[in-house]
Amino acid sequence: MRSFVIIIALFALTAQLPARGQSNDVARIKALMDTQTRAWNAGDIEGFMTTYWRSDSLLFIGKKGLTYGWQATLENYKKNYPDKTAMGTLTFDLLEFKKMAADAYFVVGKWTLTRTIGDLSGHFSLVIRKIGGDWKITADHSS
Repeated sequence: MRSFVIIIALFALTAQLPARGQSNDVARIKALMDTQTRAWNAGDIEGFMTTYWRSDSLLFIGKKGLTYGWQATLENYKKNYPDKTAMGTLTFDLLEFKKMAADAYFVVGKWTLTRTIGDLSGHFSLVIRKIGGDWKITADHSS
């Protein structure tokens, strides 16, 4: 009976812990988001864009609607944030990580730009997929 109770207790404890692979995935996705933050705060939009899937199928949804493709998304960022003053300092608050498949996560968070010309903030949802061994943002809905 004692062995049974110990087994049940261990099962209950481990059932509440994320799978080791999932925690490693989340750590790598957090690192991807850190790469974005560092690049943005250095004024490096191209570096920021390395975290996105370099494909015509990349989907970005913003206040102006849908944008398809990595290049078009880059051009929009450059147009809307032409210099460091417009870019400000970016911070993320990552709120949710939902595993959708072995190679896909849905991530929800809050973004904040601290700027001398006025702060901005909003929320985002991302689909992040493992492509060629690397995690990449394949869809971004930011508001």
